[in-house]
Amino acid sequence: MTTRIVTDSTAYLPAADVERHGIEVVPLHVVVGGRDHVEGHDITSQEVAAALREYTIVTTSRPTPQVFADTYERLAADGADAIVSVHLSSQMSGTLEAARIAAAEAPVPVEVVDSETIGMAMGFAVVAGAEAARGGADATAVAAAVRERLEPSGVLFYVDTLEHLRRGGRIGAASALLGSALAIKPILAVRGGRIVPVEKVRTSARAVARIEAMVLEHVRAGGLAVDLAVHHLDAAERADQIAAHLRTQVPGSPQVLVVELGAVVGAHVGPGTVAIAVSPRPGEPLPEAEEGARP
Repeated sequence: MTTRIVTDSTAYLPAADVERHGIEVVPLHVVVGGRDHVEGHDITSQEVAAALREYTIVTTSRPTPQVFADTYERLAADGADAIVSVHLSSQMSGTLEAARIAAAEAPVPVEVVDSETIGMAMGFAVVAGAEAARGGADATAVAAAVRERLEPSGVLFYVDTLEHLRRGGRIGAASALLGSALAIKPILAVRGGRIVPVEKVRTSARAVARIEAMVLEHVRAGGLAVDLAVHHLDAAERADQIAAHLRTQVPGSPQVLVVELGAVVGAHVGPGTVAIAVSPRPGEPLPEAEEGARP
């Protein structure tokens, strides 16, 4: 049995991982000033950030079911016996529904997984599934590996303003913060597939320090080795600083990826956003835990 992995462009997987693991990435679309663009192909994150700063109308759209159908058919023709298709939260986008429509008519079995998250919190799970598939696991086992990795994963993020989330209709429970939006810097999380408010602070420096502290608390409480990614939109210097700090603070000195948010998510969160994706590795204890020194 050959099982292939499909995901979408909001995983923001590094190109090297996509190629190494044979992952198929279906792009979402972003519309800037009425012109349609394909994420990762003909528009950059910097162009979206510039458009948002100029108050140009920016919207996003899901892939069509036909795009997924074509993808599944091509993979089947290429030798896939089954497909596991992992996508961003169904509460944020219609992408998952489009995948399910196509899966119903696919020439091979397709298991569609709602990650209930976004970014590398999803991306690390996709890689785990691809590694299982490469090891010969069937589709059921591959999907289980994906879900096992997703379950303890999470994303914390800071936005300069809630305005972009409000415009895109993705603000959810965080709308409670809008009344004081000018006076605060909100810390948000993706939980249960939705964006929810976590805390509010007065400055961006405090927001960054707080999300770093919350990540460290989460890692130590979980007691597992982790993969980490720092996402950003037009805030590379800040993201690099956070990554450098996490490498020294998280037990085991893990690799911490710095991955710029693409056009689609960037359109909803706006320039200056910084996010940290945390993905614990099931069955791999923190080095401190092994040594009996974990607090």
